[in-house]
Amino acid sequence: MAKVNKALFWSLFAAGGTLTAFVFPVLALIVLIAAHGNPPDIMAYDQIRGILANWFGKLVAFGIVSLALWHAAHRLRTALHGLGLRADGAVSVIGYGIALLGTILAIVYLLQI
Repeated sequence: MAKVNKALFWSLFAAGGTLTAFVFPVLALIVLIAAHGNPPDIMAYDQIRGILANWFGKLVAFGIVSLALWHAAHRLRTALHGLGLRADGAVSVIGYGIALLGTILAIVYLLQI
């Protein structure tokens, strides 16, 4: 049973890391442009809401948020283990629990759009 769980979390970690590596620089650039003060019309609230109102936009946003959360949870778990925190069971439950909660909240909020 443990091997199945390990493969599942490892695949979510790998997919989240790959997706985050490709998407995060673009998202950071978009946020920097939006924070500059006068973003282009394509970044207006109505435009972004229109993208997220579409089922494909919701699916993409869900994938980005969810996989990034699972990647961060696994990365934090391995980092804490490397720093000497050997309570792997508690760290796993808390870290993956937060990732699961974030995934559920992403579903709930995206379905409200």
